[in-house]
Amino acid sequence: MRRREETHRRLQAEIAAEKAAALGRAGEQLEVALREVATCATRLLAARDPAERVNHVEAYQRARARALQVRQWLLIQREALGLRRHAVVDQQFPEPPTVAHLLGAAS
Repeated sequence: MRRREETHRRLQAEIAAEKAAALGRAGEQLEVALREVATCATRLLAARDPAERVNHVEAYQRARARALQVRQWLLIQREALGLRRHAVVDQQFPEPPTVAHLLGAAS
């Protein structure tokens, strides 16, 4: 009986470690996606040529959409682990602004 309990305890610890690692990977993926959004925002705000600006708007929108998708995956991962409040995610990983808000804030 003791051996079975020890096996169960180790298995539970391994599952908990994998859950934490998966959550960490989701956070890391979001950090990468948000860095890409920031890079695209910098390029967009620096663009002066109208054609170049259109290209940067499109790139920013794609990067923002990707970041929002990855952020949603993180929220789903958290909820699957029983973490229902996402204020910490909102603080640490805020949604990137829309193009209109980005350009409006820059004016």
